[in-house]
Amino acid sequence: GCSRIFVGTFLVFSDYMRGAVRLSALMNLPVTYVWSHDSIGLGEDGPTHQPVEHLAALRAIPNLDVIRPADANEVSQAWQQIILNKRAAGLILSRQNLPVLEESANLKNDLQAGVRNGAYIIWQSSEKPVAAILATGSEVSIAVEAAKILEAKKISARVISFPCFEWFERQPENYRKSVLPDELSVRVSVEAGIAMPWHKYIGADGVAISLEHFGASASANKLFTEFGFTPEKVATAVENLISKNRR
Repeated sequence: GCSRIFVGTFLVFSDYMRGAVRLSALMNLPVTYVWSHDSIGLGEDGPTHQPVEHLAALRAIPNLDVIRPADANEVSQAWQQIILNKRAAGLILSRQNLPVLEESANLKNDLQAGVRNGAYIIWQSSEKPVAAILATGSEVSIAVEAAKILEAKKISARVISFPCFEWFERQPENYRKSVLPDELSVRVSVEAGIAMPWHKYIGADGVAISLEHFGASASANKLFTEFGFTPEKVATAVENLISKNRR
C-alpha cells in the first residue's frame, strides 16, 4: 500500500542494527533508517555516544544509500528522493541546530537536482575556483564560511555539498566531472568522522579534515573548535595545500 517502513535511533546504535540493515540492503527492501545524533555535535554524552567510524561502515554496505544532508532544505529533498528510489537508505541527521543555508534556500530548483545527484556545487567564488572544499551535513555550513574567508583573501574556492556518495556514483561521468573536475586538484574534505571514504574524491594529495580518534564530553561548539572543525582551520588547510602545490 502507501506505507513505508522507517526506523529511528542514534547513529552510534547502528552498530547493533547492522545485521538487519545489511539484510534490508541485500533483499532490496525500501526501509529507511533515520539515524540522528550524527557526530561529536551531540555534546556532553561523550565518546560512547559520538559516532566516529559509523558513516564509513554504513557506506561500505552494498545497496544502501547513506544520505547526510546539510540543512532542512536538503533533508526535504533527500526524503523525496528516498521515497522515489524505493531502496534501503540511511538518513543521517544532527542533534545540534544547524543553519538553513542561504545558498540552499536561493537554489531550490537546482537543489533538488543537486541532492538527487548526490553532490552538487552549493557555493562558489565569483572567479574561477582554484580549490574545492567537499563536505556533508553540519560541516557544509563550515565549508561555506571557510570559502568566504578565502574569497576575502583573493583565493577562489568551490564548495561541494556531498549528501550521498552512492547517488553521486550513479550519475553520468560528465555530471561528476562538472562538479569535481580533474583540474581542480586542490581538494579538502570536511566531515566529523574518519576520513577513509573521502580518499577516492580528494586523491593522494588532498587533505581530509576528519576525526581519527574518539570524541570527548563537552559542548558541540567546544568540540568542533578543539578538533579543528572551524571555518578558519578549513581555510588554512586550503591555503597550505595551495602553497604546497606551488613548490
